Amino acid sequence: MWAGRILCAALSRAPRGCRPQSALAQLRGILEEELEGIREAGTWKSERVITSRQGPRIHVDGVSGGIINFCANNYLGLSSHPEVIQAGLQALEEFGAGLSSVRFICGTQSIHKDLEAKIARFHQREDAILYPSCFDANAGLFEALLTPEDAVLSDELNHASIIDGIRLCKAHKYRYRHLDVADLEAKLQEAQKHRLRLVATDGTFSMDGDIAPLQDICRLASQYGALVFVDDCHATGFLGATGRGTDELLGVMDQVAIINSTLGKALGGASGGYTTGPGSLVSLLRQRARPYLFSNSLPPAVVGCASKALDLLMENNAIVQSMAAKTQRFRRKMEAAGFTISGANHPICPVMLGDARLASCMADDMQKRGIFVIGFSYPVVPKGKARIRVQISAVHRECLSLLERPLTVWSPVFRPTCPSLCGLGQAPSPVCAAVSPTMPRVDVVLLSPYTSGITRGPFHPCAPRAC
Repeated sequence: MWAGRILCAALSRAPRGCRPQSALAQLRGILEEELEGIREAGTWKSERVITSRQGPRIHVDGVSGGIINFCANNYLGLSSHPEVIQAGLQALEEFGAGLSSVRFICGTQSIHKDLEAKIARFHQREDAILYPSCFDANAGLFEALLTPEDAVLSDELNHASIIDGIRLCKAHKYRYRHLDVADLEAKLQEAQKHRLRLVATDGTFSMDGDIAPLQDICRLASQYGALVFVDDCHATGFLGATGRGTDELLGVMDQVAIINSTLGKALGGASGGYTTGPGSLVSLLRQRARPYLFSNSLPPAVVGCASKALDLLMENNAIVQSMAAKTQRFRRKMEAAGFTISGANHPICPVMLGDARLASCMADDMQKRGIFVIGFSYPVVPKGKARIRVQISAVHRECLSLLERPLTVWSPVFRPTCPSLCGLGQAPSPVCAAVSPTMPRVDVVLLSPYTSGITRGPFHPCAPRAC
């Protein structure tokens, strides 16, 4: 007893806060080492500060004059559409700044229910449920729907939000190779022992601009008794004849059971996400989806903007056709200039460079030349797959130079050279340019103004493009 009292007295006289300070110092050291590693790898991501509205031309802090914006998800140009803005102002005036509540307590207004019904009609589904973001929609779906008796089969390059959502559930997890329907079939055969089988895929993969083979996926799902889930964030509003997404584009709207998507890209660009599908599923999510139950309702202004964006889209799809034509033109001319553009015929046009530091420095230089683009590198994309992702918007219609100017800027900024057959530092000859892209890849020297000296990377012999 007495020994215990002496020990307690001694501890009470000890300086307070010593151990927490020591732990904090240790944490700072660990974090600084990690941050320095990111800098050294050339993958540091800086935030450029925009001082204007989102649009085809924007103003960026530290840059004089306006610059052309080719990196927004503003596919339909509705982020600053006057009718969308006015709808947001009207909702703000009528319904206030926010609800200060989650939906099931006192956070559901008539405009929330109206927007959910409108989303369901747009996608031709039974019902829909709103979330603060599509990341939340993905976080809420799998845990609420799937049990240890079930299985989920996921494309290996699915968006991080799908991956994180799947991690939260207790279902058996299978991962199939990217866009590989043969591997998916093998995984479906293996998963036959489970109660439910859910195939989860992005509709469009945002880093590469490639589109999931939904026709084959739906065929396999029907054959093996599985459900199909699609995250269509980079398709809703502009893919398909009326902009309803990849399932409309590929003719499988009646075969995709569940769609998650966003209000933060083509549909107004503010914020918000949703799940749409069977009415019973939506009812279950209202009872069990944790991001829905424990997050504040979408602000009225955001709801008003998204609702008006859907109205504009459903009234006239000419804007969808306009963007498709601009996308085809940009891809065609960039490829003719000698660049490799990844993906399918999608407004996401990744200019493949390979080297992370090159992508970052090149994006910085492009900004100085009046073009706002961003370099993407690991961990956002796999190592060795760094690229600058150009995104086409319908509002690039303001003048033809918005599409043509990047071509006059890109070409002198970056032109791969081939020393092996064409001479060091010289552009490839027409003969070399005709070399088959199926030839073995070899390391060749790349002269670049963005790196110190000479860098090396895997290129096809003499092919006038980065691989």
